Amino acid sequence: MSTPEPKTCASCGRTIEWRKKWERDWDQVRYCSTACRKRGVSRTDEALEQSIRDLLAARARGKTICPSDAARAVGPTDDEGWRELMEPARRAARRMVAAGEVVVTQGGKVVDPSTAKGAIRIRRA
Repeated sequence: MSTPEPKTCASCGRTIEWRKKWERDWDQVRYCSTACRKRGVSRTDEALEQSIRDLLAARARGKTICPSDAARAVGPTDDEGWRELMEPARRAARRMVAAGEVVVTQGGKVVDPSTAKGAIRIRRA
C-alpha cells in the first residue's frame, strides 16, 4: 500500500504528513496538532487573510508584502500591539498558499511556507 498524499492543516496551513496511527481515519484528519484543533480559524485569522488580499490588490502585480503589514492593518493601533499578530499572519499566509492564492518568498525565491524560517514576503500567485 502506498502512503496517501499529504494534507494541509486547516488552522496553521502547515503540511500534515500521513502517519500509521491515522491509517483508519486519514480522511477525517484536518489539523496537525491538538493546539491547532483547539485554535481553529478565528475572525481575526479571517481578517488577516482579507487584509493580505487587500494589501496585495493595492500593489502592482509581482510586488510583495510582509506579514507585518497585515498584522499592523488588523491589530491594535498602539506601537507594539500588532506584534502578537505576526504568527497568526504567517498562518494566514500559509493557508492562502495552500488555497493557491499567494506564494511565500525569501530572497526573491518561492519557498515552502511550512519549513520557511526567518523573514518572509507574500506575493500573489
